[in-house]
Amino acid sequence: MAKMLWKPSEDTVKGSKMYKFMLFINERYGTEFTEYRPLYQWSIDNISEFWASLWDYADIKYSRPYDRVIDDLNKMPGAKWFEGARLNFAENLLRYRDDHMAFIFRGETQKSATMTYAQLYNSVARLARSLREAGIAPGDRVAAYMPNMIETAIAMLAATSVGATWASCATDIGPVAVLDRLGQIEPRVLFAVDGYIYKGKAFDSLSNAAEIAKDIPSIEKVIVVSYVKEKPDISQLPNSVHYNDFVSKEDGLDIDFEQLPFDHPVYIMFSSGTTGKPKCLVQGAGGVLINHLKELILHSDLRRDDVHFFITTCSWMMWNWMLSSLAVGNSLILYDGNPNYPDPDAMWRLVEDEKVTMFGTSASYINFIRSQGLRPGKDYDLSSLREIWQTGSPLSPEGFGYVYQEIKKDVWFNSSSGGTDINGCFCTGSPISPVYGGELQSPALGMKINVYDERGNPVVDKEGELVCEAPAPSMPLYFWNDPDNKKYKEAYFDVYANVWRHGDYVKINSKTGGLIFYGRSDAVLKPSGVRIGTAEIYNQVERLEEIADSLAIGQIWKGDQRIVLFVKPAEGYQLTDDLKGKIKRTLREKASPRHVPAKIIEVPDIPYTLNMKKVESAVTNIIHGRPVLNRGALINPESLDYYQDIAELQS
Repeated sequence: MAKMLWKPSEDTVKGSKMYKFMLFINERYGTEFTEYRPLYQWSIDNISEFWASLWDYADIKYSRPYDRVIDDLNKMPGAKWFEGARLNFAENLLRYRDDHMAFIFRGETQKSATMTYAQLYNSVARLARSLREAGIAPGDRVAAYMPNMIETAIAMLAATSVGATWASCATDIGPVAVLDRLGQIEPRVLFAVDGYIYKGKAFDSLSNAAEIAKDIPSIEKVIVVSYVKEKPDISQLPNSVHYNDFVSKEDGLDIDFEQLPFDHPVYIMFSSGTTGKPKCLVQGAGGVLINHLKELILHSDLRRDDVHFFITTCSWMMWNWMLSSLAVGNSLILYDGNPNYPDPDAMWRLVEDEKVTMFGTSASYINFIRSQGLRPGKDYDLSSLREIWQTGSPLSPEGFGYVYQEIKKDVWFNSSSGGTDINGCFCTGSPISPVYGGELQSPALGMKINVYDERGNPVVDKEGELVCEAPAPSMPLYFWNDPDNKKYKEAYFDVYANVWRHGDYVKINSKTGGLIFYGRSDAVLKPSGVRIGTAEIYNQVERLEEIADSLAIGQIWKGDQRIVLFVKPAEGYQLTDDLKGKIKRTLREKASPRHVPAKIIEVPDIPYTLNMKKVESAVTNIIHGRPVLNRGALINPESLDYYQDIAELQS
């Protein structure tokens, strides 16, 4: 049995939005729920009633009500949600227009800015007016090549207020990777910036933006925000204009929010692209909105007085998710730069200075600060911190333990998993449930998830494929340039008929109701035919003080598969025979003899995608002599060079 690390007090439970929603359901339907698990079961047994109730509870702003919740619960993909409704995504996020703080921008070099909800509404109104005057209309694509700054958020809100469809890439990825994404969707407008700052150095991004603009003929206007310089020379950029010269000079404007169908495209998100050109996932305004509000209000328990800070860039769906919390009226910290600059304590100083109540991060960040021996709870005043929200990849039980030992004993650790695909979570936290080490607390409300074995049978207390057996509103409407849904069906529905196969290898704990994630199912190792999740290896190896990071892959060898483990030693260590012996001993004793790698090889870095997932597939391709089609999908593509022609793998 997993170890319980946190249990909400009675006051915490009864003060939560989840508890209030449970009472709302009890009153509306005559149920008597007092705990999460029965409420979840009701939400998947009564999917239409659940989403209809959430529509009311979350106070969705609309100009025309819906005619029915869903047309066909047995249809995936292609179920139609909330037909007849007319609404605007940005209008729901801009419901507050007062002097409460909306944004606190903090740059790596201590550049800072703030903006109230009233100022935000005014800024969006001015930019929306200018976009309309430039001819931007519903269905046009507006794209950004920008850092995580206030102007990026304003641009998204202005674009979606007039009905345009938004897509964004962060400035820390190169022009080829950006072209692979934005070039497919033919945007009419590109928001760009003169440069960005990383590890204390300023980088020019105008030349990259110029390359992008020249290679995408659909771009009619490039709007350049000044960040590194006061008013940079933009003459090299075709059809460019300074942001401050483009926005309307008129204050006090009302936004004419375009009223659109529930399934009007609001975002185009991009798959990781590690196996080819990224897929363009088209997502509906209403579906993203109602699902985000479910996760933010109920599963994150966000309120107006919260200060919400997530380490992300606008290449990751967590940026989109974070911005939807404007609908809750909380204060958002937008951070640009390296989270470990000038030292690994940087984010904890920010949490202390800004009195952050909800801190969002990835497993890789927690593993990094743990490897550095940080003790934030001892060194900083974290009294404001109520919740830590973690995603990106699985975190080991030891990682959970570190949070409670070295960060804060009475914090709610909300570990979540879902994906860019649904712009949200299949499994996430519950403020009224306990936290167990190494487990996500629960499936998300309304998400009919299950775990299947290799024969497609549901299993409990056994590892298998994470699936979703019923439609959910934020599933993609379609893929761009995929008229017969061929790519869409191949991505999620080619294994089980009418069931979404997500590609995660997981286990449901029948005793706690929690879920343990073992990594991507396409990275599952099969030595002698036995299935092993890569996270089972990482959880043991990365607890060793000598190891900073690791990557496990399966190498085809003599008609079978053998496990190869690449390790990045912690600072001050190297991979000796003694350390190899310790790794093998640890895996044999703590996991099983099957988990012991045939080869252990030292590397200087481990490759990660832009949304902080380890890239087993690219390394597997390299060692088998197959091409890696899209290095630009990685945050550190140069790391792949170390995996070429490793002599040790030839014996």
